[in-house]
Order: sequence, then C-alpha cells, then structure tokens
Amino acid sequence: QVQLVESGGGLVQAGGSLRLSCAASGRSISSNRMGWFRRAPGKEREFVAVISSSGGYTYYADSVKGRFTISRDNAKNTLYLQMSSLKPEDTAVYLCAAGRPSGSSWDYWGQGTQVTVSS
Repeated sequence: QVQLVESGGGLVQAGGSLRLSCAASGRSISSNRMGWFRRAPGKEREFVAVISSSGGYTYYADSVKGRFTISRDNAKNTLYLQMSSLKPEDTAVYLCAAGRPSGSSWDYWGQGTQVTVSS
C-alpha cells in the first residue's frame, strides 16, 4: 500500500513557474511507474506526464510538452512536476499516481493540489 500526498500548488501569474511535489509513504515507489494528472473545474481528468521507475523514460501530453518536466528522486520517495510558462488553461487540481510494475493501470492516487494560473 502506498500513500501519496501532493504539495506545491498555489496561485501564479501566467508565464510563471511552479514546482509540484508528490511524497510517497508506506512503501518505496522505486519500482513504480509514476504519473501526473489534472482535473480542471467541470472537466474530465486528463493525463499530464508519466515517468518510468528509473526515470529513464518520460512522456508528456501535447498540451504541456516543452513546458513541464516530470522527475523523481527515488532516494526521497518523491515525484516532482516542474511547470514553466504557465497558462490559465493549466488551472486545475493536479494529482499524482503510482502504477505497479507489471500492471498498466494506476493503482494509487493522491488527493491533489490546486494550481491556479491568473491572466
């Protein structure tokens, strides 16, 4: 069992930057695929980025490509999302998720942290 807690959200001006953290506890996530998702008000949850267990593979949604960077520090059991050149359209609750090595689903979810980008 893994517990995930996001932090680092807040209010930022368009064009600004923000770094989100996802702290895992209960078990090491060094063997887990990790990802970031977001849910805007009244919108369906959407995929943002994913990173492999070792950090050697990353993939991003087209909407954030070139602006966001997903990373992890397995020694700290923590996942990160560095967000730059933020746009009002990025406003959402950002959630981190963990997937088991042999699975394709997302097994554990955090509660989310609010990111608001003002224009």
